[in-house]
Amino acid sequence: MTEQSPEPPSTRERILDAAMNIFSAKGFHDTKLDEIVAEASISKGSIYFHFPNKEKLFIALVDQFADVIERRAREAIEDEAPGMDRVRVALEAVLETFAKYRRPAKLLLVQAVGLGAVFERKRMEVTDRFALLIQTYLDEAVADGSIAPVNTHIVAHAWMGAIYSVVIQWVYTGEPSRDEILHTLLPLLLKSVGYQG
Repeated sequence: MTEQSPEPPSTRERILDAAMNIFSAKGFHDTKLDEIVAEASISKGSIYFHFPNKEKLFIALVDQFADVIERRAREAIEDEAPGMDRVRVALEAVLETFAKYRRPAKLLLVQAVGLGAVFERKRMEVTDRFALLIQTYLDEAVADGSIAPVNTHIVAHAWMGAIYSVVIQWVYTGEPSRDEILHTLLPLLLKSVGYQG
């Protein structure tokens, strides 16, 4: 029996990887699709087959990064019982994912700001997606008595605002450190719903 070698990355994956590299180095506005074509070693027709324009390619990168964050949060809570431990572990996983992928986080969180209505809608969609995830875990914590009843929809969006603000500062400056964020922001968020654990 022969050992199978790993599958080579698909053309779409190669385009996304190349786009991340070029966008990170040059920014959205200064990146040309021809540079991504060269970086990915593909034909120009291939890029247009997968992504009709630069904006669609950038939005695909946002979706890809959001998928990674959500997957990491869900994997982290698999063995946790419903309640505030899930909330805490999911928040830790999200912050650690931002720390591990700082370059894409900077590109996708900072570059997307001010790029127009399409990007603003995408940013709101991603924010709502993660607020709903947080709300689900907060609802579980209310249901099991870990925290008193609270408007989990508003709390989840407020938490997203706090997380987003701190992460934006961090991706720009490197400060505060990942550990400072975890040891300061996480307890603050948990205390905001009356959880002392």
